[in-house]
Amino acid sequence: MRVLIVEDDLDALEMLEAALVCFDYEVSKARDGLEAQEMLRTGHYRLVISDWEMPGMTGVELCRYVRQRASSEYTYFILLTSRTGQRHIIDGLRAGADEFLSKPFDPDELQMRLNVAERILALESRDVVIFSLAKLAEARDTDTGAHLERIREYCLVLAKHLARLNKYQNLLDGDYIQLLYLTSPLHDIGKVGIPDSILLKPGQLTPEEFEIMKKHVLIGGQTLDAAVRAHPRAKYLQVARDIAFTHHEKFDGTGYPFRLRGVEIPLCGRIVALSDVYDALTTRRVYKPAYSHDVAKSIILDGRGKHFDPDVVDAFEANETQFLAIKERLEDRVVEPEPADGAGIAVAASPSCHGNHS
Repeated sequence: MRVLIVEDDLDALEMLEAALVCFDYEVSKARDGLEAQEMLRTGHYRLVISDWEMPGMTGVELCRYVRQRASSEYTYFILLTSRTGQRHIIDGLRAGADEFLSKPFDPDELQMRLNVAERILALESRDVVIFSLAKLAEARDTDTGAHLERIREYCLVLAKHLARLNKYQNLLDGDYIQLLYLTSPLHDIGKVGIPDSILLKPGQLTPEEFEIMKKHVLIGGQTLDAAVRAHPRAKYLQVARDIAFTHHEKFDGTGYPFRLRGVEIPLCGRIVALSDVYDALTTRRVYKPAYSHDVAKSIILDGRGKHFDPDVVDAFEANETQFLAIKERLEDRVVEPEPADGAGIAVAASPSCHGNHS
């Protein structure tokens, strides 16, 4: 992330720059508020650390300018000051400052303030990216129903259960569970690269067509991996990439695309795999009716240690009443045209994938 330092004291400027470079930030420098104002007009900076007292334009005035200018993205503003007292804090907050850092600054405190800034900025970017990508996938097939909503709810149930197990407590904290909930709807984002003749085919795919369909995991995973390389600090992109790549892997190593086995498969991929299969089994498709919960449960239990991680299957079995409740609450219902004799027919449907598309 690029940080703009605004500081008229050369020694303080150099110390700040050295600390930020050590923390692996890109640094740009301005010697006063007016110079910073011109640099901010480029739109390249979302994180600013500014001294309070400067000639020409103070840090508070610069902060006020940042808040008043039209911008498509939020700029996080940290005021660096030797001032104390409630009155000065109120003035800074009124101008729109997000944080205050006392001079002389402590490097550890600076790093913590920057970590907070990154989390807040990432939240804004994350939600925009996830929403945009999900809508992009939805645009290819408008007949998706509530598949994505159910998937994330199933994942949430499984993750919360696993988080109570000692072996997962270091991984499945609140942040990871929230990221899984937010990014699981992107599991099939790669289907945007599959030809309509295959993606929208109303029936079973041929073996050749299925090989093309299977490429959606590589398309989605590689696309998100490119985003990870561009934004390596964005953990939500890492989780989304891992899900896209691995939600069709199987615990016994017979899945695709990499034939990963066991814990080689990221936990997020193992959780989405079961959630996706359960939803495919219990919803109507053009080539089959919706199976009952009991039939789906039998198939999933039979896949324990083969298709699915045993721990994830155990979590499913322990929470099957919640799965059933989610399925019923978010069940797709399509009202068919009224027949000639006037008798209306309501049919449950969820044609989010066709034939052997998943």
